[in-house]
Amino acid sequence: MNTKDIRTSTDPDLAGSYAAMERAARAAQDLAIKTNTGIVVAVDGKNVELTAADLIKLRDQEAQHPHH
Repeated sequence: MNTKDIRTSTDPDLAGSYAAMERAARAAQDLAIKTNTGIVVAVDGKNVELTAADLIKLRDQEAQHPHH
């Protein structure tokens, strides 16, 4: 498996795809929260379901401790 960070690619489309995937994930989370449904994500190679409540808690934690 290639562990090189895609954001460092010399191909601008490939490097930009990381941000696009982040936006898509955020949109999926927004929809799950809005419709009170869960989403399935991979965590350490395992599928984990996050409920809308879980997503709201994660958003609250991000707001309190932004990593950017």
